Order: sequence, then structure tokens, then C-alpha cells
Amino acid sequence: MAESSFSSSDLARIEEQLAATDQLLERSYPGDDGSRQPVHTVYVPADRFTPQLAADWGAEALATAEAHGGLEKLGALLGQDAELAGAVASRVRAKLESEPIEDLRLDFEDGYGDRGDEAEDADAVAAATTVAAAVAAGTAPPFIGIRFKCFEAATRARGLKTLDLFVSTLAAAGELPAGLVLTLPKVTTVAQVQAMDFAVSRLEEVHSLPAGRLRFEVQVETPQLILGPEGSSPVAQLPHVVPGRISALHYGTYDYSASLQISAEYQSMEHPVADFAKEVMQLAVAGTGIRLSDGSTNIIPVGDAVEDAWKLHGRLVRRSLERGYYQGWDLHAAQLPSRFAATYAFYREGLPPAAARLRNYVERTEGGVMDEPATARALAAFVLRGVQCGAVGTDEVQVLAGVELSRLTALAHPRLAPSTSK
Repeated sequence: MAESSFSSSDLARIEEQLAATDQLLERSYPGDDGSRQPVHTVYVPADRFTPQLAADWGAEALATAEAHGGLEKLGALLGQDAELAGAVASRVRAKLESEPIEDLRLDFEDGYGDRGDEAEDADAVAAATTVAAAVAAGTAPPFIGIRFKCFEAATRARGLKTLDLFVSTLAAAGELPAGLVLTLPKVTTVAQVQAMDFAVSRLEEVHSLPAGRLRFEVQVETPQLILGPEGSSPVAQLPHVVPGRISALHYGTYDYSASLQISAEYQSMEHPVADFAKEVMQLAVAGTGIRLSDGSTNIIPVGDAVEDAWKLHGRLVRRSLERGYYQGWDLHAAQLPSRFAATYAFYREGLPPAAARLRNYVERTEGGVMDEPATARALAAFVLRGVQCGAVGTDEVQVLAGVELSRLTALAHPRLAPSTSK
């Protein structure tokens, strides 16, 4: 072995210099955990939730599609050729029949309003009781939870009370749902997120829950979270002041646009101010494992505007996916067909080239593109997302890419399975 120019003391000094960096990378940048991310979040007023709500939305979505020419026609409206539209339609139909809502948020904030403490107390307890019943019956979406009122002074006590009643009632009913999600809205400062961290930590202690069990989403819908008063970006600090506690950042289209004085007519998920905020959010959480969600469109497919609304929604869904936002909000059952049609088309169109490149990488076959490990991870993650949401099947991946699901997962998230990624 050739002698090194560096002495043992040189190497020790470098190790000492980089110890803090190693700790930062280990603690704050663990990467994605490989679990399923829902493709959407559905919002309903908290008092309207029933154990059959998801099935009802699925039936309404299918009925709307049939009333307007069927799911194949929807595919054509979204620009899909006949072959793709047929493949997508059969999968969307199955999805709407089996799992029409992936992530459901019972809303105690804007969608609920101020109904007085007595009514909200009762509704918070009832919501938790109904969620527990739905989970036990197997009718709840895989991800479900509440959005409570924000931590600004006027609503802070009310938000905390609702959070407490909901979590405490769920805990009393038994084990918490595996897909429990809590959403903190209208965040303006790092301190509000730190307060939320303290609140859920106390709930964990009170109910003997494992530390870190209660994670939460942060809604980014104020400019103060993107650019703080001292000129830095508070949203970039969040993953590091409460490491491991935040599960996702959700962009709030209309609150954010309105706060920047954008006229109502021009408030949109694709307005330049929205794109800027979402790009900052992407940078803030890159490598942290925190997921991202786009917002919603308030143009609903009802009345005489169904097809135009579908085309708009489908285009916006596709636009978000192309920009690395794999989740968004839906506000009405009639948005489900266009959500899943656009999402499934995105993955099915991208599957053949992504799988071919992945096969070449795995088999070390020379081709027109020489992909590096980072690109291979991105290719595998793309295919894996398609499998997880139901757009493509594991059998298709096996045929096209030559890898089984376990191997695909290891390629997408090598930190999670180093022994299988060799």
C-alpha cells in the first residue's frame, strides 16, 4: 500500500473539523423514508365526516364521469391517446371503487369557521370517535386527520383545545391510526412551529405515546414564512429546529396569493408568486425527508363547466408533478376523476423510458444515456411512486425494468436497504 501524505494527526484534525458536518447530515438530512406519499389531500368540514364518506365520494366521482361520457372521454380531454386513455381509465375506475380518497383532512379551520366553543368541543370529540370507528371498520382512507385553527393570538387557544380533544379521544379509543395526520395552518414564524412541537410532545407524554409519534404538517400560506423580517427564510429553518417532527409542507394557494395583493381573478397555483414560494419550499426541505404538497384550484367541475374544469385541473395536476410536487389538494368529489386520470397518465407515459434506463443501469448495459447513481435513484423513485399510487403494476415493472419491488425500493432508497442495493 502506498504511503499517505497525510499523517495520523492530519487525518484526526480533518475528522475533528468535519464532526459537526457529519452530525448535521445525519440528523437533519436523512432523506426520504421510502413510505407511500398520498397523491392528494381531500378537505371536508369536520362535522361532515362519516365512515362512508370516501365511498360516497368515489360513487359521486364515477357518476359524474359517466354523465359526461366516461373515463375514456376524460382521458381524451386531458390529451391522452386512445391506448393510454383506455389503460388509465380502467385503473382510475378501480381506484374510485376501492380507494377514492388517499388522504382526508377533517377541517376545523377555514372550512369550519367559528361556531362557538361548545359546538367545536363536541365536534372535535365526535370527529375523533367517528375516525376511530371508520378505521376499525376499514372504511377510513389510509391517511386521515384534522386541520385545526392556527396559532395566532386570536385562535391559538381554540386550536390547541381542538387538537387536544381530537388526539385525546383517539388515544382513549385505542391505538392511534397508522396514517394519522395533523395540520398546522397559517404559520408565520419558526416560534409557532416550536410551540406545536411542544404541544404534541406534551400530548405524547400525557397519553404514554412514543416520542415522535405525533408528527405534523406545516401549511405555507404566508409570505413571512418564505422571507422573514431579517431577510432570511424561516421555512428553511423549520426542519432543523424541530428535527424529525414535520412530515410535510403544504402550499396554501389562495391565502398566500391574497397576502401578496394578487387580485382574485389571477390567484392560481401557477402564478409566478406561487412558483417562487414552492421553489423555496423545495430547497428548504431537500434531503430532509419532509414531503411537499401543492395547493388546490377552486374551479370545481359542476354544472355546465365540468369538462373545462377537468381540463384545467388535469393540466395543473400534471404541471405540479412535472415540477416535483407529487401531492395536491382536492375540494370536491368531481375533482377525483381528473386527479387520478392526470396522475396515472403521468406515470404510465413515463414508465417505458424510465424502466428502460433503469434496466440498463442495473444490468450495466451501454446505451445512449449514461446514468449516474443519483439519476438511477430518481428513476427508481419515479417508478416506485407509480406503483404505490396504483398507476402501474409490479408485473409491468418486472417485465420492463427487470427488477422486483424490493429491489426497486432499494434502488430508490439505498440508505434503507444497503445490503440489497449492492
